[in-house]
Amino acid sequence: MHTNYKLHEFLDVDRLQTLQDNFSQSMMIALVVVDQEGVPVTRPSGFSDFCARSRMNASLARHCYDSDSAGGEAAMRAGKPVVYRCYCGFVEFAVPIMINDHYLGAFISGQVKVEEEKEQSIPYILDNNRLWQENPWLTELHHQSQRMPYERFESTANTLLHVASYLVEQAHANNIQRELRQKDLELTNELRKRVEIERSLHEAEFKALSYQISPHFLFNVLNTIGRLAFLEDASRTETMVHDFSDMMRYLLRKNNNGLITLGQELNYVNCYMAIQKVRMNDRFDYACHIPEKYNAVVCPFLILQPLVENFFNYVVEPRETKSHIQLRAIDDGKDVIIEIADNGDGISAEGIQHILSGNQNRQKGGIGIHNIKNRLQLLFGENYGLQISSPHKPMLGTTIRMRFPLLPA
Repeated sequence: MHTNYKLHEFLDVDRLQTLQDNFSQSMMIALVVVDQEGVPVTRPSGFSDFCARSRMNASLARHCYDSDSAGGEAAMRAGKPVVYRCYCGFVEFAVPIMINDHYLGAFISGQVKVEEEKEQSIPYILDNNRLWQENPWLTELHHQSQRMPYERFESTANTLLHVASYLVEQAHANNIQRELRQKDLELTNELRKRVEIERSLHEAEFKALSYQISPHFLFNVLNTIGRLAFLEDASRTETMVHDFSDMMRYLLRKNNNGLITLGQELNYVNCYMAIQKVRMNDRFDYACHIPEKYNAVVCPFLILQPLVENFFNYVVEPRETKSHIQLRAIDDGKDVIIEIADNGDGISAEGIQHILSGNQNRQKGGIGIHNIKNRLQLLFGENYGLQISSPHKPMLGTTIRMRFPLLPA
């Protein structure tokens, strides 16, 4: 569990202030809480007129803070209340606020005088200086300061130690519970994400599974059609049959961990685009500028095809003007970045947010894109995924960027 707390992070300062005010009033003693550096984190309670006025002077206030800091550190080392005299001679005590031997700060209390004989035996926490005596007004206030029996003073310190221990134990227990709840929530979200990814991966594999009923029969039929096309000198038909056959082989040979090489994925996409070119003739242009050096890079199965399929569903099909799509790839030495850009009418900022957040809106291929983003993050980590940018203007298109590690197969 986290132990490097700051005092204001570990304890509720407002509740601490209320406790401090009530304790000071009931015990008729000055009290303030300081952090590790001796800087107050609460407003002073029950301060004597002398101390309140002294702290209005920047030079004297610095000595006060130094005394508080030194007192807190002494209490930290002792692990219990420490009684001392501050630089102006008042008797004070510091009660450490600690958790697992980690010093958070201290309760500083006192600003009183005790029995003179006892007072003389109490050491100064810092060198005794007489700066305050240069001001006659402060000197008079010093003489008027209250006296308290030392026995009562010491009892007050021990009582405050028990209060401080209780506060810290309660706060520590609450922090542990909060961190456990946070970890439980993170684990629940991770499990939910994995379930979603597995479901989306099954959706991506659905077409492939439908061909596994009788793959040998399927390929025999495709080979026969291809042979007939060759004999009849129908070269376009022969090419289309072979492209389709290559697509089916790709779908059937995916390994169990959902990974393939980028070269195999691109071959599948190129076959798919070749078939679409025959079907739609000159309604679109397709350009792939992905260097061969990336062919052996590991990538998720069926990660590009859904994106180019969206191009036909939401750019080519709805309009009569010619469309184009381009695939590019670069790397930064660590990751490969693939960019798919079209010249459609784009997607609104709200639509992009819905798609990336997983909103179950099937417009603009939202389900498939969200699944791809989640699969990338599940396989490679949260730093990877998918981005969409679009000016959402006619013919200015949409650009999708994917990032995954530059790992060889």
